[in-house]
This record gives sequence, C-alpha cells and structure tokens, in this order.
Amino acid sequence: MTPLENEIAAVKKELVNMWILVQSQLNKAKDAMVTFDKDLAREVLMKEKRVNSFELKIDLDCENVFALYCPVAIDLRFLLAALKINTNLERIGDIASGIAQYVVNSSVNFDVALLEKSSLIRMYDEAVNIITDTRSAFEKEDTVLARSIFKRDDVLDDINDSAPDTLAAVIKANLDTLPEALYVLSIIRKLERVGDHAKNIAEEIIFYVEAKILKHYESSQSDIDE
Repeated sequence: MTPLENEIAAVKKELVNMWILVQSQLNKAKDAMVTFDKDLAREVLMKEKRVNSFELKIDLDCENVFALYCPVAIDLRFLLAALKINTNLERIGDIASGIAQYVVNSSVNFDVALLEKSSLIRMYDEAVNIITDTRSAFEKEDTVLARSIFKRDDVLDDINDSAPDTLAAVIKANLDTLPEALYVLSIIRKLERVGDHAKNIAEEIIFYVEAKILKHYESSQSDIDE
C-alpha cells in the first residue's frame, strides 16, 4: 500500500470506531430509558466527551491528508465524505446524550405501555438498525444498502408524524401522564433526526463510491416537474 492508501485506511478505521461508539451510546441511552437506570444514563453523558474527541481527531487527520498528499478522484471524494459523515455521527452522539439527559432529569419512570403505544420502542430499534446498516454500507462500499436507508427513514417519519395525536389522547385520558408524555414526544423528535443524519451519511457513501451528488436532488426534480 502507498502512504496515501495507508492514511485513507486509517481514517476509515477511525470512522468505524466512532460509529461503534455512537451505536453503543444510542443503545445504552435506550436501555437507560426502558429500565430507568440513571447511572447508565450518566455513563452515556460522560462518554459524550469521547465522541467529541473522536470528531476532532478525525477532522484533524483528514486535514493532514489533504495537506500532505493533495488527494484526487476517489481518495478526495472519500475524505470529503468522511468529514461530513464524521459531523453527522457526532450529532447522533449528541442525540444519544440528550435522551440520556431526559432520563437523568425525569422524576418518574417511563411507563413501558406508553413507550409501546407511542411506537417509541419500535422507532428506537429501527433507528439503531439504520445506523448499523449505514456502517455496513460504509465498510463494504455498498451503495445498494446505502440507498435502502432513504426508504427506511419513512418509518421514523411516520411515527414522528403520528406521535402528537397519540400522546394527546394519552394525556387527555390521564393528565398525570403529561410530564412523561412530553419526554416521550421529545425523544421521538430526536430519533426522527437520527434518521435524517443517517440519510445524510448514505448520501455521502454514494457520493464517494459513485461520484454522484444526491443532496437537493428531490427538490430540484420537483421544480423541473412543475
């Protein structure tokens, strides 16, 4: 391998390690929410510093490769994509931390029946699976798997859209559930953004593998159709 290839491989390995950490943060935040484990939630908050450190190191390593090797073609596209993927992963880490903070702040246990009725558990599982599959698509340079993320995000959007009415009915039936229901709605909102970040990552995978830019494609197509 050439020195540039070694540097690219090192950046890719760092991104995968960050991905694994962010997935762990999401999973631990979910476990803390379901079991109302405030100690586990605090662990997620503590490890947020590691996610931030990862982001800074990956950014710096990419900048060094740009400066030392002036990469072109797929190597250039990979590094540009890596910078954006890195940012999206850090923001997913922020979301996991935000969910953990809700657990720490809440004075009542999240009712499992409410979590199920709002489809929060199903949404959370799908969000984690989507992040796992984007990592697989990244590692394997699998653009077919990356494209599947766009459709799967619709599940998260549908649950997010229906959540206000579902939770309003719960609150109307029992006003004591108001604080808990508001936390649940906030978590659903955060998980919807996980899907958005996953789509951003999928776009970057397709960009560096196929040299196709998908951002704003749908809006531009609708303008043409009109």
